[in-house]
Amino acid sequence: MAYSSSFMLPLLLLLSLSLYATIATATGHEHAATKEKMTHLHFYFHEMYSGPNATGLVVAVPPGKNSSIDTFGALIVIDDMLREGPERSSKLIGRAQGLSAQASLDGTALLTAINFVFTEGEYNGSTVAILGRAVPSAPAIERTIVGGSGRFRMARGYTVSKVISWGGGYFLMEFDAYIIHH
Repeated sequence: MAYSSSFMLPLLLLLSLSLYATIATATGHEHAATKEKMTHLHFYFHEMYSGPNATGLVVAVPPGKNSSIDTFGALIVIDDMLREGPERSSKLIGRAQGLSAQASLDGTALLTAINFVFTEGEYNGSTVAILGRAVPSAPAIERTIVGGSGRFRMARGYTVSKVISWGGGYFLMEFDAYIIHH
C-alpha cells in the first residue's frame, strides 16, 4: 500500500517532535539531578521544660498516670529554640517545632516529628523536617530528614545529636544536620 506525500510529511514531523520532546524531558531530568547540594549545619537545641515560659510541655498522658516524659503514651509538644552555640545568650537562628511521644514501655524512647524553622541568615524562611527515635541517654541520636522547604526544598538526609545537659528545667542538645537538597 502506498501513502501519499501529503500524509507522510505530517506523520514524519509528528514523529520528529515526539522524539525531540522525549530527549528534552530526559535531559531536563538529568540536569535537575546534578543540581543537588549537601549542606552541613551545626547548631544547638535549647528547651525550657518548666516554668512560665516553658518551650516543651507534656500535654497528654494516659489516664491515672503522672505527667512525665518517662510515662508510656505521654505526648510532648515543643517550640524550642535553635541557637548558634550552647550558651543561652548565643544567637537565635530558628525554632524546633513538633511533637514527641513516649513510645517505649522500657525506658525513655521518644518518637519525634520535628520541623526546624530557620529565621536568620541565608536559610531564613527555610525548614527541615525530621522523624525518628530519640533515646536521650544514647551517646548519639540519629534521625532521618524527611523533607524541607525554601532553600531545603525536597530535602533528605540525617541528623546526629547528643544531649549536652538535662536538668534544672533546661534541656540542651548539640545537632549536626547533613542535608541533601535542590
